[in-house]
Amino acid sequence: MLSPNPVALPNQTMSSADLLRELFDAAVAAAMPQEQVARALEPYLKTKPTGRVVVVGIGKSAAAMAKAVENTWAKAGNTEPMEGLVITRYGHVVPTQSIEVIEAGHPVPDANGMGGAQQIFQRVRTLTADDLVICLISGGGSALFTLPPEGISLENLADINRQLLASGADIISMNTVRKSLSCSSGGRLSAAAYPAKVVSLIISDVAGDSLSAIASGPTVGDTATAADALEIIARYRITIPNHIRDYLMRNPNPVIPPEDKRLSTTTNHLIATPQQSLEAAAKVAIASGYTPLILSDAIEGEARDVALVHGAIARQAKRHQQPIAPPCVILSGGETTVTVKQNFVGKGGRNSEFLLALASYLDGETGITAIACDTDGIDGSENNAGALITPDLWRTGRNPQKYLNTHDSYSFFESIGALVVTGPTLTNVNDFRAIVVEG
Repeated sequence: MLSPNPVALPNQTMSSADLLRELFDAAVAAAMPQEQVARALEPYLKTKPTGRVVVVGIGKSAAAMAKAVENTWAKAGNTEPMEGLVITRYGHVVPTQSIEVIEAGHPVPDANGMGGAQQIFQRVRTLTADDLVICLISGGGSALFTLPPEGISLENLADINRQLLASGADIISMNTVRKSLSCSSGGRLSAAAYPAKVVSLIISDVAGDSLSAIASGPTVGDTATAADALEIIARYRITIPNHIRDYLMRNPNPVIPPEDKRLSTTTNHLIATPQQSLEAAAKVAIASGYTPLILSDAIEGEARDVALVHGAIARQAKRHQQPIAPPCVILSGGETTVTVKQNFVGKGGRNSEFLLALASYLDGETGITAIACDTDGIDGSENNAGALITPDLWRTGRNPQKYLNTHDSYSFFESIGALVVTGPTLTNVNDFRAIVVEG
């Protein structure tokens, strides 16, 4: 919990919306890969590897990370081009010189991702102990790097993925199921590259920064079992075909356990985390005259339930100066979930749903404003990163609860001009929430 004393009086000329956007922008900037990639790679490039250097990557930040690797490679004095292939989400491409970039589907896997995964495995399977694999991993990799086992179709996996996304399951549970039906995650990429040295650079988008959960851990061993996957499928009432149930019962392709010797030549580096981004936002709050309070970088749960707790804390601060006195900024990260009701008609994502529930709870209370956004720039399936609650919302006369009942948060904030639209940020450290409480 971080709550340092403010170093300045609140900026009276800055609107609450401007401050909220500055906080979010600082959080995103702290997670951009350029400096972190260079810092992590420097020890490995001081002496040129004796064999081949192959770059592979998956995730929403894969192309941006690949560009950073190329820049670091050139600065180390290497003149020959790098070889490699990365897979990123549609619309998340940045220009690279020699590393190939493939765009694929997210959050539902598609044929491009499967084809890209096959190509990556072809590139690493023939490597030797003299070779170096630079692996770039960021959020979204579970869907983008999909390689189904024989007898299980991509359509099967896409259907299961859609059900998981609507079920309210947390990311750990979802990825446990995904790993059990995969030939690419759960340490399998490192196992395929063995005996080559693998240096994995990872941007965390999961609560708690579990390496085995980020992008389903393609370079990290795991202890999850097919039995665990079957329990999760039953708990969240996921419908699966009989042949997939039979496959899981037989479990012919288990994840790679952490002690497997094929992981012994892999080193995993966590280069950007949600906590780093929250601390960057806290510094902006201090500079603007507000005392920051970081609740947690790993908050999970139903978005509307998390909103009620945040709202109660904000009210306690405003009315009773506890646990922190205004002017203050309450910050949190993590990944909430939205359990979608059957036959729902709305549009939105977990961050805009959080704000809609928060607005309903606050019910027009003045002096409290908020932002909630996904740091990758895409909240759910729409084009916004998230949204804002500002004093203008209370003057519209609209009823947030009505929209909340149909999971239609996007339409609500679009109608009042309060969406936050950034486009793809080319990084991803999960949700970012900030609530400003005025004195």
